[in-house]
Amino acid sequence: MNELTKAEENIMQVLWKLKKGFLKDIVEALPDPKPAYPTVSTVIRVMVKKKFVGHNTYGKINEYYPLIKKEDYFKNYFKGMVSNFFDNSWQGFATFFSNSDLTVDELQAIKAEIDKELKKKNE
Repeated sequence: MNELTKAEENIMQVLWKLKKGFLKDIVEALPDPKPAYPTVSTVIRVMVKKKFVGHNTYGKINEYYPLIKKEDYFKNYFKGMVSNFFDNSWQGFATFFSNSDLTVDELQAIKAEIDKELKKKNE
């Protein structure tokens, strides 16, 4: 799976939230300063070619919708990040966060989630 550029990711965030929308809806939902309609249209066309976005055509107007779930994209992106920045070591990734500025409460919440997953996998 390809990765999204920052501009594409911004548009995908809007589409994931809207579920589907016309160009006007997408531009309106983007944060200020809003990009120009032609810019958004061009980025969406690229995303259609990359198969991240699909569309239904009504006359000359397209209604766009995501072809990939946010969770699926995030999982793939995250695996790539662990591979690229932590030499494919999830332990290295965990160590990075344990040495970060997380509070004790945040670390305990992460530990609780890990413990819950371990319990599920051991059943």
